[in-house]
Amino acid sequence: MTRPVPLSLALAEFFRFFGQLSVLLWESSGFIVRGAVSYRHTVRQMAEIGVGSLLVALITVGFSGAVSALYVAIQLTKYNQEFFVGGLVGKSLALEIAPVITAIVVAARSGSSMAAELGSMVVTEQVDALRALATSPTRYLVVPRVMATLIMLPLITALANGAGVMGGYIAAVSNGVAPTLFWRSFQEITTVGDQVQGLAKTIPFALIISLVGCRQGLTTTGGAAGVGRATTSAVVFAMMGLYIVDFFLSLILQDSAGMMSL
Repeated sequence: MTRPVPLSLALAEFFRFFGQLSVLLWESSGFIVRGAVSYRHTVRQMAEIGVGSLLVALITVGFSGAVSALYVAIQLTKYNQEFFVGGLVGKSLALEIAPVITAIVVAARSGSSMAAELGSMVVTEQVDALRALATSPTRYLVVPRVMATLIMLPLITALANGAGVMGGYIAAVSNGVAPTLFWRSFQEITTVGDQVQGLAKTIPFALIISLVGCRQGLTTTGGAAGVGRATTSAVVFAMMGLYIVDFFLSLILQDSAGMMSL
């Protein structure tokens, strides 16, 4: 029978987790500000994140937009309100569906890869070898992954948003919404501000994915089994963080948008 973890140990682990994330963020920011970035490794990570996650994000967000449009079109058609279908689908995709679903896909695909790769380096003592050579693991391993995620996640989100709109368009037209009505609704209801707000979310999302993945990898213990645990926990913690941060970001961005409209 597994004994429950004492509250003091749970709290200690909680604060240790956020403390290590804060240290990684601080050190990475310092290297980036000073320009101490390995651009070759950054480009390689950009290719890994972009190529590895783009197709999955396009398919996932595309069908999410189609499902959203399907239900919206069915319900609004009953009340002769087809005009709002395109705008509601576009707004929901821009503000919520595209950035959140894309971040989850990248966390599952690339965040887990970061944890597994760095965890393997830790258990094979490659990270210790870097320290012995007076090379900072944060600069050499973490910074390129943070930079690559910050650059690629907004791009993938923008493309996935487009795929979602096209999926929503096909689903709406298939359920009786006129094509011209869909696009006119989309243009009148979905604003540039909505697109900007959605893309703004990708910056903290990218930091969560990359920092959590790197932290879990660099703190791996226990050999091959530890690498598996680190990979799983990286995805779980990143997804939890994405949803929590998304809620507070939505509150802040909506309040800011409301103040600007006054």
